[in-house]
Amino acid sequence: MLRSRRILALDIGSSKVVLAEFALLKSGEIHLTDCGIGSLGFEPDTEGDVSAYIVSAIRDVMRARGMRPGHLMMTVSGHAVFPRFVKLPPVARDKVQQIVRYEAEQNVPFPIEEVVWDHQLVGDSQGEMNVILVAAKTESIKSLTDCVLAVDMEPEVVDVAPMALYNAVRYNCPEMTGCTMVLDIGARTSNLIFIESSRIFSRSIPVAGNTITQEIAKELDVPFAEAERLKIEHAVVGLGGVYAGPDNDTADLISKITRNVVTRLHAEVNRSINFYRGQQSGSSPNRVLLTGGSSVIPHMDTFFREKLKVDVEHFNPLARVPVGGRLVQQEVARDAHLLAQVVGLGLRKALKCPVEINLMPPDLVARKQMRKRQPFFVLSALGAALILLCWWAYTRQMTAVFRTRIENIETRISGMASVAGQLGRIQSEKAVVDKQMGFLLWLVESRGRWLQVLSALDACLLDGMWLTSVKPVDSGDGAVRRVKVTGVGFADKLKAAERADATAVEVLVERLKKSPEFGPGVEIKPVPLPAMGASSRDFEVVVDLVVPIVVQ
Repeated sequence: MLRSRRILALDIGSSKVVLAEFALLKSGEIHLTDCGIGSLGFEPDTEGDVSAYIVSAIRDVMRARGMRPGHLMMTVSGHAVFPRFVKLPPVARDKVQQIVRYEAEQNVPFPIEEVVWDHQLVGDSQGEMNVILVAAKTESIKSLTDCVLAVDMEPEVVDVAPMALYNAVRYNCPEMTGCTMVLDIGARTSNLIFIESSRIFSRSIPVAGNTITQEIAKELDVPFAEAERLKIEHAVVGLGGVYAGPDNDTADLISKITRNVVTRLHAEVNRSINFYRGQQSGSSPNRVLLTGGSSVIPHMDTFFREKLKVDVEHFNPLARVPVGGRLVQQEVARDAHLLAQVVGLGLRKALKCPVEINLMPPDLVARKQMRKRQPFFVLSALGAALILLCWWAYTRQMTAVFRTRIENIETRISGMASVAGQLGRIQSEKAVVDKQMGFLLWLVESRGRWLQVLSALDACLLDGMWLTSVKPVDSGDGAVRRVKVTGVGFADKLKAAERADATAVEVLVERLKKSPEFGPGVEIKPVPLPAMGASSRDFEVVVDLVVPIVVQ
């Protein structure tokens, strides 16, 4: 046998709660395994918070049937919500959400911040998109979900009773053609659902079972609870003016009251049919399905069959849903008219339903999202702890490694201390050697410079001239910038080197100025004139050096 999963479905009505348990098979089917019905026990005109009644009724059912708490699907009554059916022009899919929100703000009779709402596209019609908008006061929905939480159960889906009924009809009557009207006659309201092809239209009528009870209580001047008992015992929809009989005045009166209320209901149904045909471009229903707590009043089906001139039958929500577990077939058949909504809820868990509305309060949505994230938070925490543990182990290991290395380095440093002393002495000796080497290099460089100067002087001498001395001229800054040159020349040779505009010494000066070793500042120093008939002549010049010679 295939393994099954448990589904809990809760329908909170105006006078009763229905709690059902289904088994979901892997094949996609649901089996009804248990169900219980509990009365809320308060009158329709009860003011104040009725949460205690709801919690008590749910607990009584769970205790009586031995049901365990768990996650469940739940519905809220049709009178607690505001359904709107809006036609949208053909627009891009990414614009639909924005337009639907605008339509919700325009159609919901409360500020959009104070309601929880949902919508669904239900197909195209002649280029227009049909949208179901369903909204409810957030505080009303939260009050109901808090009742569920109080009995240790948590809602997964908060559906709307008419939409759950629609899904149940679609599942159990797949062969429907034309327009089918579902009339759900409950305690506080009667819900009309028009089903035609992929189209759906729903309307709530404030004429239902409690209306009959209230009329009985008023006519007989009895409490509501007593009137409800009398309705259950004697109510019948009189046909053709025939009522319970002259020998039972109470039953006859209740029958007349029932007939009058149902006649009012029929008038409202007719108005709804005309509205559906005129405003929604729908067709007249060719079939009516009855369901709800007050739909089993005797002759209810016959009355509407005669009035509407169409086939009327009671809807069986278990036509394709097997019954098993601890349930007794006869008891389930007796209460079948109350199980349509819970069957629709069970299908929400098992299948992809035509209409899937969810009015989950924002605080529950946030809680569920947080719960979904908790595994990731746990994994993140474990990951962080693992990272810290790995980092701690790595740090501990690296600390031991570094401590060993530091000890080795300290040992090597202490062993190299003596080497450092030797190195200091060697560096001191090196400094002395460097100084000596610098002096020797200076001597070599200075000697080379003097040789360059002497070579340049020799190259500039005229034929018959020779040098007698070359002396530096002290400039006072430790550098030789000028040299004094003295020399002698043969008189006849010097005479031959003279020009008309320059003496031989002046020619020598011109050559010195052109040399790259000497600057332009060349001075000719006067010397004594030679004796008559002397064969030689003395000369003396002071020459600027282009590159000074450093003297240490």
